[in-house]
Amino acid sequence: MTKELLHKFLNNQCTSEELAEVVDWIKTNGVSPYLEEWGVDLLRNSKGVKQYRSKERYNSMLNSIHHEIILEQLVSPVKKAGNKVSILTWLTRAAALFLLPVIAYFFFTISQQNFEINELSHAQIDSLEIIAPVGSKTIVQLSDGTEVFLNHGSKLKYPQKFVGSNREVILSGEGYFKVAHDQEKPFVVKTSELNVTALGTEFNVLAYPNEDIIEATLVNGVVSLENSSNGSNNSLGRLEPLQHVRYYTKTKQIVSSMGNIERYISWKEGRLIFKNEPIEQIAKRLNRWYNVEIEFENDIVKDYTYTATFVDETLFQILDLMELATPIKYKAMPRTKLEGGTFSKQKIIIGLK
Repeated sequence: MTKELLHKFLNNQCTSEELAEVVDWIKTNGVSPYLEEWGVDLLRNSKGVKQYRSKERYNSMLNSIHHEIILEQLVSPVKKAGNKVSILTWLTRAAALFLLPVIAYFFFTISQQNFEINELSHAQIDSLEIIAPVGSKTIVQLSDGTEVFLNHGSKLKYPQKFVGSNREVILSGEGYFKVAHDQEKPFVVKTSELNVTALGTEFNVLAYPNEDIIEATLVNGVVSLENSSNGSNNSLGRLEPLQHVRYYTKTKQIVSSMGNIERYISWKEGRLIFKNEPIEQIAKRLNRWYNVEIEFENDIVKDYTYTATFVDETLFQILDLMELATPIKYKAMPRTKLEGGTFSKQKIIIGLK
């Protein structure tokens, strides 16, 4: 049976011989690529695919089609008499009864697939990116109700609407996630080399570009870690609540700790907490926090560590306190004017007294 013959049947244009061919073909062959192709064409030309996603509405639509076919055969003018009319009517009804379940199967299956493909395509087009500029933080609520706090100089790429089996976002920088629970759709945070997967929980991820450390901190719930650096996702295990891990991208090593995690998540409340933190790591935080560039005169300065909590202090207040605690000094370089009327970042040079 050809596609053209199938269309003739659907439009009640078949001769008695053609109707007999349709019935015999369906009995013998059942489902075929012709029906698949026809179903796809029908979907492509249909403007109302989405309205038939539910089986109830789809079955209602099929019943209407079946009713119209039978009704049309009953009220159509009789052009031939005798057994030929009876045979023609029977063949039409039989073909409709054989064909409709097949069409029903393919139409519903393909419409579901077509809807998902359209939605996925739409989601890719409608992907969004939010950026927290250096020197500021921001909060974004995703379509599933998940809240994301972005730290200074961070960006998050996410779909306008989550479609598919996972809820995936891409993080560059640092983000604190309050994930809305969905047992059927895990929430996946992708970074350059580490993926963090959760169902519904709170956790923090730090993954700034051009840094060789990625950190993950679990507040509550359960998350799993995967290494995605080689194109394949290799499981690195699960985190327990109050667990913090550091993943070193160069050596592929993981260092884990349990206990007080406040210093890893306090940034979202405007607090900087350092505990035996090397000044070099502190400088990276201050660079993002205050939009400056801190440089060191020599490597000896980098050996100093600090334990402190800063709340609402200015950059220079923090540097003054560091000068009091250790034998260092700092110098603020003048900013230069750039093209377009803007100015360069504030440069701070730290050395020994």
